[in-house]
Order: sequence, then C-alpha cells, then structure tokens
Amino acid sequence: MTDTTQAELEEIRASIDNIDAALIHILAERFKYTQRVGRLKAEHDLPPSDPAREERQITRLKGLALDADLDPAFAEKLLNFIIAEVIRHHEDIRG
Repeated sequence: MTDTTQAELEEIRASIDNIDAALIHILAERFKYTQRVGRLKAEHDLPPSDPAREERQITRLKGLALDADLDPAFAEKLLNFIIAEVIRHHEDIRG
C-alpha cells in the first residue's frame, strides 16, 4: 500500500469514526425522549407498545431511506431493533 493510499484510508476512516460518534449521540438523545414517553405511558396505564405508531414510523423511515439511497430493508431492521429496545425500556419503567 502506498503512503497516499494509506493517508486516504485514514482520512476516510476518521470520517466514519466521526459519523459513528454522531450516531451514538443521536441515539442517546432519541432514547431520552422515548424514556419520557415510557414514563408518561406508565403514569396513564398505556401499553408499552403502540403497533400503529410503529408501523407508521417504519413506513416513514423506509421512505426516507429510499430518498437517501439507503436500503429500506436495512432501515426497517434498524428501526425494528430500536423499537424493541424502546418497548423493553417502557416495560421496565412500568415495572
């Protein structure tokens, strides 16, 4: 590998590392809000899961993924993982 190739590889990887850090911070912020939703649901005896909302979110994010040239199936898998974690948090809050 040439020095130029190595330097370019390091530059690209640094950008990836920055994006990964941003993703973690964005997810943390998202979970702060979903924790608030979980507390509100628990206070008002609402179920931890909202299948209609979840389906709307999946449809919306798949459309955003298409617009962003991202595989919508990947976006759906990612959102399903996040939703499962949110529901788990809501169940924990409910006790």
